[in-house]
Amino acid sequence: MRIRATVAAVTGALALSALAVPAAQAAGGSSYGKEDIQKAAWAASGKTAYTGTTADAAEPYPLDLTFSSVKINNGKPIVAGTTNKVTVPVTYKVTHSADLDITAPDVFLDVDIYRGADYVNAANRLWGDDWPTCTVTSTTTATCKGTIDVLPSQELNNVDATTWKAGGYVYDFNDQLGREFEDIDWSKVGYAEQDNLATTKLQRYSKLTVNASPEPVKKGKTITVTGKLSRANWDDNKYHGYTGQPVKLQFRKKGSSTYTTVKTIKTNSTGNLKTTVKAAQDGYFRYSFAGTSTTPAVTTAGDFVDVK
Repeated sequence: MRIRATVAAVTGALALSALAVPAAQAAGGSSYGKEDIQKAAWAASGKTAYTGTTADAAEPYPLDLTFSSVKINNGKPIVAGTTNKVTVPVTYKVTHSADLDITAPDVFLDVDIYRGADYVNAANRLWGDDWPTCTVTSTTTATCKGTIDVLPSQELNNVDATTWKAGGYVYDFNDQLGREFEDIDWSKVGYAEQDNLATTKLQRYSKLTVNASPEPVKKGKTITVTGKLSRANWDDNKYHGYTGQPVKLQFRKKGSSTYTTVKTIKTNSTGNLKTTVKAAQDGYFRYSFAGTSTTPAVTTAGDFVDVK
């Protein structure tokens, strides 16, 4: 289980020290977990000494690497319900000095997303379960593909339905993986991070229902169309009615492929919809919600009414 990310008020050296593992553990590959690397990166983000050339021996030195062309979920909002894990793609380009091998096993880089004023003071962060895959395109550039993995019930609250920013970081341990803490020379660990690379929206998954009755109905009689608009509540991991929202009632006559709007009504205090129309011809009724900044658009399938 992943725990909601918070940045501790510790130095980069302290955060990095928690990553040291015995050589035996690293013999079959890196024992540095992604979450551990990120915690170190977030703590290091609060340091300003990395921009200098005379950093303390317990502090990483600045790496020459930048992120660009960052795209989250192909430019679309990230929509999450209450339980199912949501995985979306992240793509970007990195440009670096020729002496930095980003494919080396002791180099870790990633782009994640955060909500808050800046990368240091983030209120929440989301990242991918796995490290990205980077394809070298020249001695100083590469294109990378990763993911953002969202576990709504563990990581989100309703306040998270807003605009998020992307940030990137890179660590180069310079052949020091697996050493005991006292053997690592932290002045030889390179680090860089970059803020505000792109934006994306997180939205609360929406549901909409429709029911037109009676079926069949005599021409000229009243048809009652009911429904409900609800959306994910990340505070209690349930769905609740979305109140006071305009929803269009639309109709498509039998044999046609085009819906036309009959009227627009608003959901009540529990998210329910109810309106009436006169039966005129065979066809399909549906409800359509245009969406808001926190909730995506949703449209029902058509409910057929046979008019006699």
